[in-house]
Amino acid sequence: MKYFFSILFLGLLSFGLKAQESPKEEDFYKIVTPPVPEGVLLEVGGLCTLPDGNLGVTTRRGDVWIIENPTSRNPYYRKFASGLHEVLGLAYKDGALYCAQRGELTKLVDTDGDGKADVYETVHAWPISGHYHEYSFGPKIAPDGSFFVSGNVAFGNEEWWRGEARVPTRGTIFKVFPDGHREEWAAGMRSPAGLGMIDGKLFYADNQGDWMGSGGIWEVKKGAFMGHPASLRWVTPDSPVKLTEEQFFAERDNRKVKNAQGRYIKPENVVDETPQMLFELKEKYPMVQTPVVWLPHGILGISNSELIVDKAGNFGPFVGQVFIGDQGQSKIMRVFMEKVNGEYQGAAWDFRSGFQSGVMRLDWAKDGSLFVGETNRGWGSAGDAAQGLQRLVWNGKMPFEMLAVRAMPDGFDIEFTLPIDEKSAKDLASYAATSFIYKHHPVYGSPPVNQKDLQIKAVKVSADKKHVRLVVDGLRPYYVHQLDLNGIRSAEHAYSLIHPTVYYTLNAIPEGEKMSYTEMSTKSSASTATKKSESKTAASGNDKIDYASVKPLLQKHTCLACHAPDKRVVGPAFKDVAKRNYSDQKIVDLIYNPQPQNWPDFATAMAPMPQVPKADALKIAKFINSLK
Repeated sequence: MKYFFSILFLGLLSFGLKAQESPKEEDFYKIVTPPVPEGVLLEVGGLCTLPDGNLGVTTRRGDVWIIENPTSRNPYYRKFASGLHEVLGLAYKDGALYCAQRGELTKLVDTDGDGKADVYETVHAWPISGHYHEYSFGPKIAPDGSFFVSGNVAFGNEEWWRGEARVPTRGTIFKVFPDGHREEWAAGMRSPAGLGMIDGKLFYADNQGDWMGSGGIWEVKKGAFMGHPASLRWVTPDSPVKLTEEQFFAERDNRKVKNAQGRYIKPENVVDETPQMLFELKEKYPMVQTPVVWLPHGILGISNSELIVDKAGNFGPFVGQVFIGDQGQSKIMRVFMEKVNGEYQGAAWDFRSGFQSGVMRLDWAKDGSLFVGETNRGWGSAGDAAQGLQRLVWNGKMPFEMLAVRAMPDGFDIEFTLPIDEKSAKDLASYAATSFIYKHHPVYGSPPVNQKDLQIKAVKVSADKKHVRLVVDGLRPYYVHQLDLNGIRSAEHAYSLIHPTVYYTLNAIPEGEKMSYTEMSTKSSASTATKKSESKTAASGNDKIDYASVKPLLQKHTCLACHAPDKRVVGPAFKDVAKRNYSDQKIVDLIYNPQPQNWPDFATAMAPMPQVPKADALKIAKFINSLK
C-alpha cells in the first residue's frame, strides 16, 4: 500500500509539472480552415468583409468570389467577377466593390441583382510597362472617399537586381478620386504590398530589398519619401515629394560598377565599411520618412504584407494594436505604436505562426475572428499549401504576454497582460538588451549592423505587478532595441511569456524625469548562474549543441527566415543539409559562399552571409551535423 501511494504521489507530481508547462500561441488563438469547393484556387490577393457578413475574395488569377456564411461549416462560394488581371486588393463602398488590377482601379457592380457583376467600370488607369513585377495594391478608402493605391517597382534588364520605375506611379502611393483623376501622394517605396488605415491615416508595409535593409511599417504622409530612389525619376516641380534624383545620389553611391568585360556587377554587402543609414538622410531632407517599426528580417517575417487594427478587442487585450501578415514565413506579427515628439514609433512581436501558406491579406469577420488570405505565388512560403483561406479565432482566455512597451527618458516601461512574479521581475538577470540598425545602400537587404549589448541598470516593479520600469544604458535614436525577457514569470503558475522577445524602434527618446535608483532594484543573479553553468559544463564535458541553445543564433543571423530543423521552408531543412555529410568547416564555407547549384529544387538562391562571425557559423554547423 505504501508503494502504491508513492507511485500515486509521483504520478500526481508528474501531472502537476506537465500542467505547469507554459502555454503557447495555439493555446489561445486557433487556426480554422473552412472547406473550399474542388477546383477553386484561392490564391488570395484581396479580402473584404461586406456589410451583410459575406466575404469578398480576389485572386491573383483574376477572379472575384463572394463567400456566403463564411464562418459557418458550410460556406457557399459564388463567382462574382472574372477575367481581371492579378487583383491584389478589394474594398467595398456604396454598394460596389473596388479592386486594383495591374493597370487600373476597377469598380464592380451587380445592377440586376443576380449575384454577379455586370458592370466593370474603369475608375482610373495608370501606365504600366509590362514588366512582371509591376504589381498594384489596394485600394484603401481615405477619409475623403478617395482611394489609396500603391505600385511596385520593376527590375532591371542587365541589372536584374535593381528596382526601377519604368513608368510613373511605380514605387509610389497615389490617390484615385471617384471622378477618375489621380493625385500623387508619396514616393520611395519598393514593394508596398501592405496598405492599412489607422485612425484615418495611411500606413504601409514594405519588404527587404535594394535600399530596404529590412521590412517595416511606415506612416505615409503626403510628400513623404521612404528611401528607395527608383520613383524619383518622375519627380517634377509639381510633385508633393520635394527630393530629386540628383540630391539623393549626391548623398548615396548607386554602386553602378562594371567588370573587365563591361558587364554590371551586382553590389554585395561590404563588411568592413562605415555604413550610411536612412535616418542620416532624414536629418538633411526632412521629407525622408523612417519606419515606425522595423520588422527584423528573418525574425518578424521576410515579406511583410497587409496590416490591420484590432479596434474591438477581437484578440483580447490588444485593443488598438496592429496585426501584420507575412507571406514568406506564413505568420502574423503584432505591433504596439506610440507617438513621441510628433512621430510614431513602437514595439513589435511575433504573434501566431503555422498558417498553411503565405499570409497576404487580412480582414475581420462579423464574429470577431480574423480572415487570413494566403498565397505562396511561386516564391515559396512556410506551410504545406500553395494557397488558401483560413480564420484565426481567439478562445477568450488571457495569454501571458507583454501588452505594450513604451519609451522612457532612461529606458522602457513594459506592461503585461497578467501580473508577474515579483522575484523574477526584480532580478536584472531576467532581462537582456541589445540594439542594432540596418544599412541604407543599393544592396539587396542589410545585415544588422552597429550591434551593441546594452546594460540593464535597474528595474522597478509596479504595485499591481503589471508593469516593470527598466533603466537601460546606451539608448540610441533610430535604432532597434531588442529586449529579451526570458527570466520573467507570471505570478500565477510561474508561466514564461509566450513571446519573450520584443523589438522596439526608438525613433526618438522622450523627454522627462528619469527614475531614481533609490526606488529601484539593482540585484542580479547572473554571475552566480554563470558560475554554476560553467561548473556544470566542465563537470559533464558535454559539448552537444541542441536546438534551444543555437536558436538565438539562428534568429540573430536570420537563418530561420528560410530554414527549419525538420521541414522544407524557402530553403532545405537543416536535417536535409546534414544528410549531405558536409564537414563543419564545409558548412561554414557554404554559409559565406553558398552554392545554389547544390540545391536545384529550390527557386530562391541563398545570399552570402559574410557578416556571420566565424564562431557563430561554426556553432550553427555543429548543430546541423548533430541532426544526422
